[in-house]
Amino acid sequence: MSSVSGSSTNHSARTVTLGGASTMASSIASLDSSAPTSPSPSLIGEKGLFVSHKDRRGPNGYRFATQCATVEDPNHKDQYGSSSVPIYMTATFKGLPGAEFDYTRSGNPTRSMLQHHLCQLQNCRHSFAVSSGMACLDVITRLIKSGDRIIAGDDIYGGTQRLLGYLASHQGIHTDHVDTTDASKVEEALQKRARDYELGLCGKVSMLLLETPTNPLLKICDLERCARAAKRYAPDAIVVVDNTMMSPYLMRPLELGVDVVYDSGTKYLSGHHDLMAGVIACDRDDLGQRIAFTINSIGNALTPMDSFLLLRGIKTLAVRMDRQQASAMHVAHYLHSLGFQVNYPGLASHPSKDIHDRQAAGPGAVLSFETGDKMLSEKIVGATRLWGISVSFGCVNSLISMPCLMSHASIDPKIRAARRLPEDLIRLCVGIEDTRDLIEDLEAALLEAGAIRRKASLSSTPSVESSESLQSSRAGSPSPSPLPEYERVPLVAFAVDEPIADLVGGLDRAKIETRGGEGEGSKANISPPTSVIVSAPGKVILFGEHAVVHGVKAVAASVALRCFAHVSDREDGKLSLGLPDLGVEHVWKLDDLPWDVVPEKLRIGAEAELGAHEELDQGLIAAIEKCVGDVVNETDRSHAGSVAFLYLYMCIAGKEAARGQAFVLRSSLPIGAGLGSSAALSACLASSMAYTYGRLEVPSSAESGIPASDAILINSWAFLSEKVMHGNPSGVDNAVAVYGGAVAFTRAHPSNNLVGNELEKLGGFGSVRFLLTDTGVGRDTKSLVASVTAQKEKEPERVLAVLERIQKISDEAESLLSNHGVPRKDLLSRLGELVTINHQELVGLGVSHASLEAIRAKTQNERFKLSTKLTGAGGGGCAVTLLPDDFSEAKMKELELELSRDGFKCYETRVGGAGVGVLIPINEKEKDKKESEIPDRVVFEEAETKTLASWAEKAGEWIYA
Repeated sequence: MSSVSGSSTNHSARTVTLGGASTMASSIASLDSSAPTSPSPSLIGEKGLFVSHKDRRGPNGYRFATQCATVEDPNHKDQYGSSSVPIYMTATFKGLPGAEFDYTRSGNPTRSMLQHHLCQLQNCRHSFAVSSGMACLDVITRLIKSGDRIIAGDDIYGGTQRLLGYLASHQGIHTDHVDTTDASKVEEALQKRARDYELGLCGKVSMLLLETPTNPLLKICDLERCARAAKRYAPDAIVVVDNTMMSPYLMRPLELGVDVVYDSGTKYLSGHHDLMAGVIACDRDDLGQRIAFTINSIGNALTPMDSFLLLRGIKTLAVRMDRQQASAMHVAHYLHSLGFQVNYPGLASHPSKDIHDRQAAGPGAVLSFETGDKMLSEKIVGATRLWGISVSFGCVNSLISMPCLMSHASIDPKIRAARRLPEDLIRLCVGIEDTRDLIEDLEAALLEAGAIRRKASLSSTPSVESSESLQSSRAGSPSPSPLPEYERVPLVAFAVDEPIADLVGGLDRAKIETRGGEGEGSKANISPPTSVIVSAPGKVILFGEHAVVHGVKAVAASVALRCFAHVSDREDGKLSLGLPDLGVEHVWKLDDLPWDVVPEKLRIGAEAELGAHEELDQGLIAAIEKCVGDVVNETDRSHAGSVAFLYLYMCIAGKEAARGQAFVLRSSLPIGAGLGSSAALSACLASSMAYTYGRLEVPSSAESGIPASDAILINSWAFLSEKVMHGNPSGVDNAVAVYGGAVAFTRAHPSNNLVGNELEKLGGFGSVRFLLTDTGVGRDTKSLVASVTAQKEKEPERVLAVLERIQKISDEAESLLSNHGVPRKDLLSRLGELVTINHQELVGLGVSHASLEAIRAKTQNERFKLSTKLTGAGGGGCAVTLLPDDFSEAKMKELELELSRDGFKCYETRVGGAGVGVLIPINEKEKDKKESEIPDRVVFEEAETKTLASWAEKAGEWIYA
């Protein structure tokens, strides 16, 4: 494909008058000037003339509006002198090899004229016309390679989001989404990724992708500052801007340091919504040659007919934009004067107006406003007659829509709220109709909906001056109009007579986009975090071990010791599970996993249903067992955890969304000691997968905790993981790991006639001290539970009597902890007695062992006089000792020293703390320099076990269930 140059033959010098000053045309700043476009006067030119954006001359000597209407390419003169560019409707051209045109995919005279014209308008050396705006981005992203990285906004066009997701899953090109309306966040992201690339932790940042203003909230990105940051921290990165909202008439990002600009030609450039087209512009020869090669190779260049239609539309661009923007300014001021919250960069109240004014020649013709009530907004939209209810923008006809019901309806309401997208928001895309008609129609709709009412103190006056000519493209206010004769009505509950769904007929909302075209997709398209850190507590079962499996109440509480999971993307597209505390790491190729065995009921976990799938799919487990593989240091325990990991991963992620990830799990809990380390691990896996695959939304720092509904889902998935590892778990371990605190838990069982598990929160444990002692004797929960079951079948009377006595112990403990009137000394004394009695019953079931009995003997001797029992269905891998209030620190140190000499590890703790948690990272700027130089994953993997908790606490703010 031939590159189209933006240069033109020189015009003879001519004298012009500008602002009263006379000078030669060559003295006027051309579009080649490096000064940024600005609606404010910019000092340009040899004689210091102040020349506004629309008055600046292009390389052909004409101002912008004249350039739009004047299609002239000295290198392609029509042989018949036609006043309109001919349409060359041919696939091939006759001639010898080497001719300029031979095949329309590679070049066509009609398209060449269009591209030359676009070069004149955008002041660039290379312009290309392709089949759509998304075709533009497809071509541009082919400039980067597999393994590279993109930084893009977090509020971008849905089609862009989908393409970026495809690049991540199919080509290993991953994207970091940041708030590009805050340039400092863009700088931080670029700096961090540059540091990560130097350490070999990720691919280099090869593209910065920006949009401004955003749609539909009209937020602004500082293009010049972001482009400078990219050149500083990622000098090889291509800075790309989607300029569809502004068009070349109002903003020229190439003059602000941007490398590549693209527009959806379907919008303002065409102006009539009667064609699909996309336009790419760049001023770098290296990029221009690569883009031309790509378009010729994949064959998505614009057809001759569409090239002709787009060229025809461009001729009226300046006229249309002037009219649309002036009308939009009047509409914005009208709504603002009534007291509505209006989002429009032309208003002085817009928070980023100064930034927008520095880089654009006008505010554009799209605005949005809030009514404060969703049903009221629906009535307003439904009551308009002149404003067409539709998505997209840039057309000569005015359009109205409610983004949350139309273009953004597919986004989860919680995500819309997090993005501060109001449910009542109305978007207006202003056309070229008479401004008075537009405002009158809008005013009538506001009246009919009950949003405004007539002011009693004012006589009737027109809402818009009919005698005043409308202002043009400036971002300042138009000439003052009379005060409106109406005022806003205080908000009340509104009834909707004609729902918006009826007005849009059979329109498929799932296929409507912010900017037109296909739908924004499901909530999975709303980029979930690529990295997350979660944690979950261990537990102690104080009363009711083993009996809980058979429907007896158990009393359990969380401990301060926790498991942690760190999840990040892998650049090689593989899946890994690292267990540094056990020296185990598994790595799998995603295609090697048995995806075809995942049953339909578990695929891409339907959140509303997965909790009910308590029965494991044995076929899937068997298939995972075959592919999990053996690695160095693998044990039965780590192998079971790896199988559970893959089971959850394949159900929650799903084959289509699965991507390369590294899961690293650490534990400050002793593993295999009966303190619920497997349940804590399960809660970490379930929550981290749910967050990184968008099944749940990461809570914000403004929220008081993880929502109860989210905790229920995490618990359901964690229980599935526990079942994979333990066969028939009670459910109490994962419940404590997720919900935290202290609970009385009763599992549904034929013996108690419960329909579902019962879980009751208890409040008396927070101030009680315990000593946890790890015996170091690993016990197999599955085998020990099976042993008690076998005893029950063989000796039902004896075992049932034991279970009944344990039930009474748990009932009394629950009563004591629920009765806040019990004196403290009496409470601790009786709890100690119950601890001793409960342990004796468990000894009778054969689930204790010699090391536990040695610890009990040590703690209850005459010097210490403490009550100790085994804890956990695992058969007492750990002992729990109740510490009275008057047990001194000196005695505590003496006891710990003696136990450690015997080879035991001690952990003093309080119980009843928080449940599963997710880290809200602190700002990079808040980290000290030393820490910020080391990626979190490296710190996480190398941290000593005893420092994990303090590291996590310093890493950021935690939100807990």
